[in-house]
Amino acid sequence: MRHLQGDHDGSTLRIGVVVSRFNESVTEALLKGALEGLDEAKVPPDSVTIASVPGAFELAGTASRLAASGTVDAVVCIGAVIRGQTDHFTFVAAAAQEGILRVSIDTGIPIIFGVLTTDDYEQAEDRAGGAAGNKGNEAALDAVEMANLYRSLSLEGFGE
Repeated sequence: MRHLQGDHDGSTLRIGVVVSRFNESVTEALLKGALEGLDEAKVPPDSVTIASVPGAFELAGTASRLAASGTVDAVVCIGAVIRGQTDHFTFVAAAAQEGILRVSIDTGIPIIFGVLTTDDYEQAEDRAGGAAGNKGNEAALDAVEMANLYRSLSLEGFGE
C-alpha cells in the first residue's frame, strides 16, 4: 500500500497568489498571513508572484492565467466575501468557489481556496489574524503541501 502526502518544504516551489482588493483591510491581513506561511515553508521570495484583482469574482480567471503560464506550481486565491442585505453575496461566493475549483481541475495545478465567506465583518477579521487564526496562512501552507503532493503523484506515474 502506498500513502502519498505532500509536505511543507517549499524551497523548490514557485507559488502564485491572487488577492482581491475588495474588503481590503481583511484581504491585506490574509495576504500578510499567506506570505508568512510561504516564508515559514521556505518558499524563496523571488519565487512568489502576487497578482491583485478588484474582487473575488476575478480570482479564478487570474488564477487560470497564472496556472496556464507554467511559471507556478500552485496558486493561492485570497478574498473576503461578506454577506450584505442583498443576494449579491450568494452569487459572488458561489461564482468564486466554482471558478476556483474549475481552474484547479482544468489546469492540473493546485488552486487553493483562501476566500472567506462570512456573515459579517467581525467574522472576517477573526479569520484574518484574529481569534480564529489567519486563513491566508493556512491557504499558503495548503498550497505548498498540495504542490508537493502533485509532484509526488507525477513521480509515481499518476499523470499530469
